[in-house]
Amino acid sequence: MNRTIINIIRFVVLVLFQVLIVNHIRLGGYVHPYIYLLFVMLLPINMPKWQLLLCGFGVGLAVDLFTGTPGLHAGATTLMAFCRPSILKLVSGNQKFENIQEPDLGQLGGVWFIRYSVCMVLVHHFTLFILESFSFKLMGQVLLRILLSAPVTIFLIMMILYLFSSNKKKE
Repeated sequence: MNRTIINIIRFVVLVLFQVLIVNHIRLGGYVHPYIYLLFVMLLPINMPKWQLLLCGFGVGLAVDLFTGTPGLHAGATTLMAFCRPSILKLVSGNQKFENIQEPDLGQLGGVWFIRYSVCMVLVHHFTLFILESFSFKLMGQVLLRILLSAPVTIFLIMMILYLFSSNKKKE
């Protein structure tokens, strides 16, 4: 199937799953998992930066429209998309992506993808929760929300990848 169609389906499914199911999971007042980040994380590696930023903004805006948060998710996912090329270089080191179209659990391995997920989720969560509180007085609460939400988000992302991965896991 065409990669564009797959990404459109992924966009719709992840946003709907986020707003219809995940947003209604209550794990205390501090744990807020966001699985729609997987859309930006799985975009093609060689995608032009302007398209990457537009996709990040679009998925964040879609979540904002459903949740009534005026631009918080759009800002956080746009920054995450902006940082993605640098994070890919940081996590990959000397590894080249010549034969790899998009970050994939099967081709790059679980440890690589966990490091990649941790960096991407931390950028998103820090930005989102700082924008949401809009105060440095609440920094302790923001850090607590990041420390509790990030592991749950990463766990859910890895579960989704393992459940829907078409390739065998690379050790």
